[in-house]
Amino acid sequence: MAFNLLLGGIYAGWSSGMVLIALLVAVGLYLSSGALRALALRQGWLQRDGVALSLRLLAGIVAGATVTQLWTAAMLLPALRLGWVSLSGGHADYRPAAMFGYWLNTAIMLALWVAAWTGWRALRRARDSELARLRAEAQQLTLEHDALRARLNPHFVFNALNNLRALINEDPARAREMVTRLSSTLRHALEHNRGEWVTLAEELQVVDDYLAIEAVHYEERLQVQQRIEPAALQARLPAMALQLLVENAIKHGIAVTAGGGALTIHIGLRDEQLHIEVGNPVNARSSTSGHGVGLAYLRAQLGMRSEGMAAGAARGRFTLQPQGGRMQAQLEIWQ
Repeated sequence: MAFNLLLGGIYAGWSSGMVLIALLVAVGLYLSSGALRALALRQGWLQRDGVALSLRLLAGIVAGATVTQLWTAAMLLPALRLGWVSLSGGHADYRPAAMFGYWLNTAIMLALWVAAWTGWRALRRARDSELARLRAEAQQLTLEHDALRARLNPHFVFNALNNLRALINEDPARAREMVTRLSSTLRHALEHNRGEWVTLAEELQVVDDYLAIEAVHYEERLQVQQRIEPAALQARLPAMALQLLVENAIKHGIAVTAGGGALTIHIGLRDEQLHIEVGNPVNARSSTSGHGVGLAYLRAQLGMRSEGMAAGAARGRFTLQPQGGRMQAQLEIWQ
């Protein structure tokens, strides 16, 4: 409105009609811009590519400027005929060239507003996207840190060292083997905490080292039954994925069940999907509430969005449920 009053005062002189025109155009642009903004947000225009967005905004500007000029003429001409306002020339100039000039000025003002608003929204979206990315990275690092801390928990390390101390005098050869396996397990935990994907064959080597260490601690209470299809050995999975399932099975099954039991590992490759199933005995007094940090890390590695026990995933699917007196962890990973 101020811009129109300024131009009117410079080129046409001040008059009541000029004030009315400035007011009508300002109200029309206010309503048109608000409608255009609401439509763009409701229809998701800002999520489209640059060409599609530009075409829609251009159509909105043309329509908004046209409606504004029609609204102005509809209010101004009756007011002039009734003598409510007057113009310095005595009448409104609505010749085609003049009408195009009015429309062009209105369209330019609306286009400037649209450009400013669209740019501001784009900057805000970029800032929000960057914040979301940083939050996701922070959450991922937290999960990795917690998963690594769970891998190197004092109970596992202290148990391994105490068992090693006992073996040094009783069975030096087995003690040396345990040192090698413990070193390999700890090195794997330190080297693979950044979301790498490894082959199943590589993961099985670390799992075998871990089970050998735990076998010294649990002795006959830990019975391992493995069925691995050779075709699945080159399939890829997140580092620590199988290891975390095995650790959970021992921690929440073997360790809390009187007499221990069988830890089963069944792995196969079907229809370009790696199928992993890890089973353990269930203690009636235990629950799955402790299956948190490690499995949350696993879900994050697979791109899972749900925090429930069963969730859809971008790279796989994971379920944990009791079956016939045993707890079965089932993991499917797309190849």
